[in-house]
Amino acid sequence: MFDIGFPELLILALIALIVLGPDRLPEAMRTLGLMFGRLRRSYLSARAEIEREVGMDEVRRQLHNESIMKEFKSIESEIKSDVSNIDNQVKAAAQPHQHDEKKSQA
Repeated sequence: MFDIGFPELLILALIALIVLGPDRLPEAMRTLGLMFGRLRRSYLSARAEIEREVGMDEVRRQLHNESIMKEFKSIESEIKSDVSNIDNQVKAAAQPHQHDEKKSQA
């Protein structure tokens, strides 16, 4: 992201030494380090929270898909049961006609 090498850091250190002076420079560096640490912790915390949320959304989506699949399987079994019942009724209705046709042929 940033391409800061050793020469750039050396120039920044010299400018900080000139502007702040040798008395305030250690305190300023310590404060700057603490601020960067807090910033990094905040960033990592936000990143972890976002990853958790994304994971939760994925789990919710998967559970929703599973419930839809259960509904499809339930509907499929109902349709198979209805088709089986209709098939049995058709066969049962066709059997007396077959007996009547055999009697009339004999």
